[in-house]
Amino acid sequence: MLDFAWLIFAFPAAGALINLFFGPRLSKNAIGWIASGAVIGAFLVAVGLLFSLLGMDPHHREATIHLWDWIDIGNFHAPAAMLVDSLSVTMALVVTGVGALIHLYATGYMHDEERFQRFFVYLNFFVFAMLILILSDNFLGMFVGWEGVGLASYLLIGFYFDKEDSTYGSYADAGKKAFIVNRIGDFGMMLAMMALWTSLGTITFEGVFEHAGELSAGVAGAVCFLLLLAATGKSAQLPLFVWLPDAMAGPTPVSALIHAATMVTAGVYMIARTHVLFALAPNVMATTAWVGVLTALLGASIALVQTDLKKILAYSTISQLGYMILGVGVGAYAFAIFHLVTHAFFKALLFLSAGNVMHGLPGGELNINKMGNLREKMPTTYKLFAIGALALAGFPLTSGFFSKDAILLSTFDSNLLLYVLGLFTALLTAFYSFRAVFVAFWGKQRDKHVFDHAHESHGMMTSTLWVLAALALIGGLLNLPFVLTLEHWLEEAVGPATFHPSVGLEIGLLLVSALVSVAGIGLAYGRYVQDAAWAKRITAILKPLEGPAQHKWYIDEFYMTVIVEPLRGLAAFLAGIIDQRAIDGSVNLLGTAHLAAGNLLRRVHNGLVPTYALSLFVGVVAVLLYFVFV
Repeated sequence: MLDFAWLIFAFPAAGALINLFFGPRLSKNAIGWIASGAVIGAFLVAVGLLFSLLGMDPHHREATIHLWDWIDIGNFHAPAAMLVDSLSVTMALVVTGVGALIHLYATGYMHDEERFQRFFVYLNFFVFAMLILILSDNFLGMFVGWEGVGLASYLLIGFYFDKEDSTYGSYADAGKKAFIVNRIGDFGMMLAMMALWTSLGTITFEGVFEHAGELSAGVAGAVCFLLLLAATGKSAQLPLFVWLPDAMAGPTPVSALIHAATMVTAGVYMIARTHVLFALAPNVMATTAWVGVLTALLGASIALVQTDLKKILAYSTISQLGYMILGVGVGAYAFAIFHLVTHAFFKALLFLSAGNVMHGLPGGELNINKMGNLREKMPTTYKLFAIGALALAGFPLTSGFFSKDAILLSTFDSNLLLYVLGLFTALLTAFYSFRAVFVAFWGKQRDKHVFDHAHESHGMMTSTLWVLAALALIGGLLNLPFVLTLEHWLEEAVGPATFHPSVGLEIGLLLVSALVSVAGIGLAYGRYVQDAAWAKRITAILKPLEGPAQHKWYIDEFYMTVIVEPLRGLAAFLAGIIDQRAIDGSVNLLGTAHLAAGNLLRRVHNGLVPTYALSLFVGVVAVLLYFVFV
């Protein structure tokens, strides 16, 4: 199968090209099935690669597949090659597997859109770029995929570029915001690549990791800090998380594919891939852990007060990504990838269930305060959303319970304060998850017009979600102690676990996590279903923080005041004063001077014989005077 590994790129590329050039002649059903079939084909190739690795020596499950010599200039060599190992294949299975389900869902969700063809071209292009990112064997190839998913994200977030509303403002601006904020992180990755090439003379992962010990402590720290900056941009961490909530302006399948299951996890994957470098910079690893836990807490606090269903899930995504970054920060790389996988299952399920709600309500309503008792009108969507919420809340025995607890377990060994903050964030997560469930689907109807027109989605829009629901429930089995756990599967790619707790400690911390999850759900039930006094008293403790949280802790306003507006003012000054008056003015002055000189000379060349005779006379006199006096 390794000889045909390149097909994993060929399928989505072919899907995008076929729909690009032949889409106008095809029906919408044909376009949707071509795009979906392309990703299904890529998934089957990923499954083939999985079995190829399983057939190898357990201690050497890795293969580099050289496709062609891409750049070879002097001492600089960057091959077009694939790194097939347990980490890249795991990521490929998530991208193509969850991506295929989302493509199938989108064939129904987007069926009435005018730009149906364009949407699926963009979606296939995104999968193609994401596969380049995770399967390249060198930093430059990964960077090409990194930029490719950034471009695809910009196109998909701004898909409704002609739309504007009070929730997201200009949808085109939302796409630009994502693109520009991510460029900050991308700059960090470019500098890191340059530093590695300058120091080691190679950018292949094998060459860099083999000679990583030759890096000085300062260079290693600088490289890892720049890579962390790149991860904060792509994975929406402090301080570059502000683009992700506005990215919900894109169609719901985009939110599920790019901003829950794949693109935003690229930073986590990149740090796990470069763990050899991060091991040389313990201070940067500590910083990474703190960035992760603070982002998790920040995202959860903002999700508590959101009323837009997709924005609740958006801030939840930021928070869960914080857990993953916390995991890689404390060296639990396999557990971070484990949570990445389970999060792809339950968050894609939640986003697509929210898409069902949006599709089934008049005007695409998403304000949970206008919903209520939707489980009566949308029983299937309610069950699906509730399963996703259970996994997100870390309810015992769901996939999210096992993966989140694995990160918290490793954090407990690393730093007790980080563990406490992570555990408190888990409590908030359980509360806001079921706040959305109880307010939207339980209680009484709040808006008669919304309730009367609510209807269930059918066909592909629900059938594909049952697959995700099953994975959200049983995905934790991936790391239970069977023949081959995900932790041991990833061990060769990301290194062995450094913490081996006793059985008693592990069971104790599992029970603590279970109690925290149940407590958060119970508090939400008491507050929003029973309207109990005890629940009101507990939630009132955080009441003073509600205002700042609703304003996203004023971080966007801070950026606008301190960075964006001054830069706009500087740009206006440069454009108005420097560009128009100084540069354009000097060019215009030079042109005016030439015109004036031309007008003077034109008077001499007027075609009159007396004028030419006078000119000759003046010239002869000037020559004589020169020879007489010089």
